[in-house]
Amino acid sequence: MKIKLIFIFFVFGLTIQGQNSLKGIVLNENQEPIENAEVYIELLHIGTTTEEDGSFVLKNIPKGNHKLTVNYLGYDTKNINIQATENDLEINIKLLPTIFHMDEVILSTPFHRLQSENVMKIESKSIQSLQKNGAPTLIESLTSIPGVEQFSTGTGIGKPVIRGLTGNRVLVYTQGVRLENQQFGDEHGLGLNESGIESVEIIKGPASLLYGSDALGGVLYFNPEKFAYQNDTKINISQDFFSNTLGSATSVGVKTSKDIFKFLVRGTYNTHSDYEIPNGDRITNTRFNEKDLKLGLGLNLNNYVSEIRYNYNDAEIGITEGINDQSTSKTLELPYQDIQNHIISLHNHFFLNKAKIDLNLGYVINNRKEFEEHEEEDHGFEPHEEEEHMEAALDMKLQTFTYDAKYYFPNFKKFETIMGVQGMFQSNKNFGEEILIPDATTNDIGFLATSIYNMNDKSLVQAGLRYDHRNLSTDSYEIHHHEHDEDESHEGDEIEIVDAIDKTYGNFTFSLGYKTKIFDKIVTRLNLASGFRAPNLAELTSYGVHHGTNRFEIGNPNLESERNFQTDLSLEYGNEHFEIFANGFYNSLNNYIYASPTGEFEDDYAVYEYIQNDAELYGGEFGIHLHPHPLDWLHLESNFEMVIGKQKNGDYLPLIPANKWSNTVRGEFAGNKIFDDIYLAMNLDSFFDQNKTNDFEANTEGYNLLNFRSGGNINFNKVEIQINFSINNLLDKEYISHLSALKIDEIPNPGRNFVLGLNFTI
Repeated sequence: MKIKLIFIFFVFGLTIQGQNSLKGIVLNENQEPIENAEVYIELLHIGTTTEEDGSFVLKNIPKGNHKLTVNYLGYDTKNINIQATENDLEINIKLLPTIFHMDEVILSTPFHRLQSENVMKIESKSIQSLQKNGAPTLIESLTSIPGVEQFSTGTGIGKPVIRGLTGNRVLVYTQGVRLENQQFGDEHGLGLNESGIESVEIIKGPASLLYGSDALGGVLYFNPEKFAYQNDTKINISQDFFSNTLGSATSVGVKTSKDIFKFLVRGTYNTHSDYEIPNGDRITNTRFNEKDLKLGLGLNLNNYVSEIRYNYNDAEIGITEGINDQSTSKTLELPYQDIQNHIISLHNHFFLNKAKIDLNLGYVINNRKEFEEHEEEDHGFEPHEEEEHMEAALDMKLQTFTYDAKYYFPNFKKFETIMGVQGMFQSNKNFGEEILIPDATTNDIGFLATSIYNMNDKSLVQAGLRYDHRNLSTDSYEIHHHEHDEDESHEGDEIEIVDAIDKTYGNFTFSLGYKTKIFDKIVTRLNLASGFRAPNLAELTSYGVHHGTNRFEIGNPNLESERNFQTDLSLEYGNEHFEIFANGFYNSLNNYIYASPTGEFEDDYAVYEYIQNDAELYGGEFGIHLHPHPLDWLHLESNFEMVIGKQKNGDYLPLIPANKWSNTVRGEFAGNKIFDDIYLAMNLDSFFDQNKTNDFEANTEGYNLLNFRSGGNINFNKVEIQINFSINNLLDKEYISHLSALKIDEIPNPGRNFVLGLNFTI
């Protein structure tokens, strides 16, 4: 209690002294004022929009260096360094028109630059733009981004796949903290709801320098919903309908902001029936229900800014066993998962004149239960404290505390430098009658330093070095094999002991990046980076049936850390009417871990053992965007993505996505003051045959999916209504994705889906 009181007095002792303000005017290329341009300081969570005369005022700005972002649709985004001192600031800002898109401030990298100023090529998409695709889940909406796919089990379970890597090789951040939710399992979904998320940033390649273990394959970084503009209050109601699953998604949010305090709250409820395939059948028990609550509180003092957020997510997800009884019910059948996530994040920014300290703390509780039909026998397992109407066969509670402290040195000539320490304390406890992974504790600590050198107006160099140390220890546990005679009378149990382990892993990682303009319109980025991933609990200690994958898995306690080295090269060219980009990569992996069949069977399940082999992945993404003159409303886009994954012995890696070619024709119309941002689009996604497969993996045939999109905004007094309508799989094509967990049973993916989205903002 004394520590808490000291902390509270310390925070408020940082003063509510005289506050700085920033005044300015935003003008276009003709020196005319721009109304409703967004003016925002991202790390302070302070923002507003310009008045009719282009003017704006931001209050309560701490002393120190800040980055002011100004954007307006159809104009280049400006990222301006400002130095707040004792005196109020005044600034005039000129925006120049652009045809294609607004630049975004990248928050997943520590220097918080615009993407156009960044050394690494990072994909950034607003959730609002992804919602136009009409996907029923957040992870499915991300598959419209080149290089990103999903490994799915029905519509309710999806895992991100970045350039062929998934599971523990892709790290997920939300609210600025690491999300830990037993992501090693193929049937373990993302665990996030898109409501209350502002945008997503995707690092396609090793990011271990910034994030440590598990960022070997890439990072999904979800930015939470922004607070309301200063001295403003907003109410938002959204409603989506999905024809294929007879689904509904409802979300209500309220947020308000004053000079010092900010607050927001959002509640969401999703419900879906079994999905329908083109022949009219429904895939039994692919239904799911989800409840989500998000809270946020911001505090701005003179030299201190704090933000605390909380997210509660409760998802009940059916586990299908094929096409059985046909139903449109939304009540779960056995087997199913009940997954509860609590995510608490606290972000603190301390401004020390020209220097700055960031301290981010996170606490994540993941309670994963799986219910199935089982014999009600007492095998000596300790019951959970809660009284259940049905005892969960699998009941795991994972608690993770993370910390991340960074010191931003004052800029020295052309150098910007950051040093930091990151760490994690994690514990896993079992309360169910089955044990998938043992009780265990994990302790991480990592030290990093990174710096940017601004060579000139055209060129940047960024380099960094990091060291990580991980200790992982487990308890021993018993596996009970039930013995039955021919008439199925119970004879007894055979007990297998899985030994405890205590492992330590240490790894150095580095990155080196270079960005330059070869010519006036051509930007190139070259990045060299190493990454690592320590083996997870399932790979080290499994011994038993994993029902999600329908196999008997045997871990290997002698596994070593995976290590990789990736080279990325990107080229971009753009003018008023034409954009083109090409991203190529080569990823060399040492000690790649995967489950391989032994040819044996245990308890009627095929036995898989975790082994290691060196591997390589290579490929890239290529795209063009044409905006022909004088057809200013027309956009033609084409993207191609490919990845090939092979072991060094010549065998192909499993679960590598098929090559994909996406083509879109889109019309955008400005409209008037009542109807604006109107769009119409047709999209054709072409997936190629995937026959570069592992020996124990089935090939899949190629297919084409035609999709339709339309929508726009209606402005009525102070109410803005956004309408999105889409038809996915317009021709009701029957197909099986190569990354579907149901392809082993030849179960098709969903058929045609009409999606209507309504979003009201007051």
